[in-house]
Amino acid sequence: MTNEDIADLLKGELSLNDVKVKSEGSHYQIIAVDDRFDTMTRVKKQQLIYKPLSDKIADGTMHAITIKTFTTEQWKREKMFHS
Repeated sequence: MTNEDIADLLKGELSLNDVKVKSEGSHYQIIAVDDRFDTMTRVKKQQLIYKPLSDKIADGTMHAITIKTFTTEQWKREKMFHS
């Protein structure tokens, strides 16, 4: 699975505003952007992202996953800070 495939899967399954995926081997970094994260706990956010990926985690395609979640406003600030 490519990074784009994973981003498309997450966008399609979860209707997220934006998803960025980077990988190195079976280690993945995921940035997910959606305003519903504003009212969710950290655990609930991770559970939401992990659910559509569970098959890929179970079969070893994805071994280590780092997830960062942002609301739309938080993501705008993050991008400005790191530009």
